[in-house]
Amino acid sequence: MSNVNTQYGYLALADISGYNAYVAGTESDHAQEIVGDLLEFLVERLRPLLTSVQIEGDAVFAYSPEKSISRGETLFELIENTYAAFKNQLTSIKRHHTCDCTACQNVNNLDLKFFIHYGEYIEQSIDDHHGLLGYAPMFVRKREWKEPVADSVGWQGYALFTQDSLSKLDLNPDGLEVVKFADNPVKTFGLNLQTRYEALLETHQIVLSSKMADASLTSEMDAPPPVIWEWLNDPQRRNQWWESFTRWTKRLRPGGRTGPGAINHCDHGVGDVLETVLDWRPFDYYTVEMRITPGRFIVLQTTYLKALPDGRTEIRIYYQLQNPRLRWMAGAFCSLVARFFSLELKRLNRVLTDR
Repeated sequence: MSNVNTQYGYLALADISGYNAYVAGTESDHAQEIVGDLLEFLVERLRPLLTSVQIEGDAVFAYSPEKSISRGETLFELIENTYAAFKNQLTSIKRHHTCDCTACQNVNNLDLKFFIHYGEYIEQSIDDHHGLLGYAPMFVRKREWKEPVADSVGWQGYALFTQDSLSKLDLNPDGLEVVKFADNPVKTFGLNLQTRYEALLETHQIVLSSKMADASLTSEMDAPPPVIWEWLNDPQRRNQWWESFTRWTKRLRPGGRTGPGAINHCDHGVGDVLETVLDWRPFDYYTVEMRITPGRFIVLQTTYLKALPDGRTEIRIYYQLQNPRLRWMAGAFCSLVARFFSLELKRLNRVLTDR
């Protein structure tokens, strides 16, 4: 019994770089075991946003229907977050394996690359087997893009986006490097993930802890961290559940992406809130500075997300009043802010449950 359904969406391949050389130059059994574990690791990291169709040798092929990704930045963030987690996993394997074999010692020679395309596909299910058919899935899986990237920029860890995918994600290709195919009209733009990962390691963290906070709150939500991240940070999403204030809008996006320096604005009738991102680590935590009027209050807020079983998320938020002359009221004021936000989160959870 088969079921054929033509759809449009995002097609992704997460491909482990250096696989052939790694397997050929190491003890094959142990190398295959490590690569197998890494592929399972990738499936789990991609799962909140992308459905894995199959593992193809050294790669994971996955997809998402167009309607499932409403904020293009979330896909960018998932890719960057997965890459950083993959690099950290390689370091962990080498550090914790006591084996002296070549496979364990050379695991850091592996890297990770992504290819993202938007197009038409046919979703087909036969018995318990699920697959995608069509030109777009075949184009992604054939990996014709690997050689042009190697020849033009020489990257090992990167993400390559087709023009079609960026247009649908509503993302500006500024800051991405053009990568041309000699025999293919598809235009692609590359992001050097290794460089971004190294910059992230050097970036100073701005975070609040429980000991530093004037107030805090904890809540559990019925969706995985990438989904919660999007609903918390996208102004259009936030306006669907935020009731204490009237309207959130984007004010500034340096480089076209949300990150340190990005500003959101809210007019709540009797004043406004100017929210500036200070630290941004999808999907683990973010820190913002809120300038609240009237009163000229300045509040630092760090929001942590933690994955829970069954696709749920724990949210922990810490608040600290920054005005030196108002420290005498820091606990009371931040507790009031936390109480308002707690009510908003309950509304968000109802929205997520009703979707």
